[in-house]
Amino acid sequence: MATTMINERVMERIKQYWILARFDRPIGILILLWPALWALWVASDGRPDLPVLIVICLGVVLMRAAGCVINDYADRDFDPHVERTRQRPIAAGKVKPGEALIVFVVLCLCSFGLVLMLNIYTIMLSFIAAFLAASYPFMKRYTHLPQAYLGIAFGFAVPMSFSAQLNSIPAVAWVMYLAVVLWALVYDTMYAMVDKEDDLKIGVKSTAILFGDYDRHIMAILQIIIIGLLFAVGQMKQLGWPYYSGVLVASGFSVYQQKLIFHREKAQCFKAFLNNNWFGMAVFAGLVMDYLLR
Repeated sequence: MATTMINERVMERIKQYWILARFDRPIGILILLWPALWALWVASDGRPDLPVLIVICLGVVLMRAAGCVINDYADRDFDPHVERTRQRPIAAGKVKPGEALIVFVVLCLCSFGLVLMLNIYTIMLSFIAAFLAASYPFMKRYTHLPQAYLGIAFGFAVPMSFSAQLNSIPAVAWVMYLAVVLWALVYDTMYAMVDKEDDLKIGVKSTAILFGDYDRHIMAILQIIIIGLLFAVGQMKQLGWPYYSGVLVASGFSVYQQKLIFHREKAQCFKAFLNNNWFGMAVFAGLVMDYLLR
């Protein structure tokens, strides 16, 4: 009986840590993984080294989880006052802040262990990536551009993927990185639009608040720039029609997202955020087809 109760407690802790790390919501993993895959495919001309591919993919999964944990730790005083987040483990009192920090450290150490399998250049870059991921959640206290910082932090998988594959970071990597940073700014603004009313009440800053009534217009301009940058990547790597077809499909998803957020309804804004998974997939599918048909 005692053993059964202990097992139940252990399983409940594991469940709460799983939820804390958002492993139950893989959409975030996918949105962050697509740019890393774009980078690996471009860096390797469609033939990424299998060990590098595995390490980068697992690293994205672990660092996204670590980012979610430290985000909830940073927002532990805010989340109970926001409708969408008040049931998160720390906000609901199911996980103590100290426990969350331990989970964060364990996830970071696991990720660093993976990076140690790569070259020295990538190992050094991982320290920058870890700092960016750990500091991101606190930016919403100091700037209205935490969404841009999110892009800088999690888009860092792009230069790291190039460095892991090539042991260098060519110019095309930085063009792709800029596209990813702006893409994150757009989709995380859509996400922030869901919480805009609550954020205004509790004093949290976001681009959804900063952009005000011009939010849709600014995001539309950014989406056009993103597509332009992705076309530039194709030009720099002399990619063919399959890649450009994928980018055109992705631009169609951008138009659809504008339609969804037109009336700024919370449910539709969140749906637009989720739709960015298809944007990333479309670009990657174009890359895969381009290299397969060569």
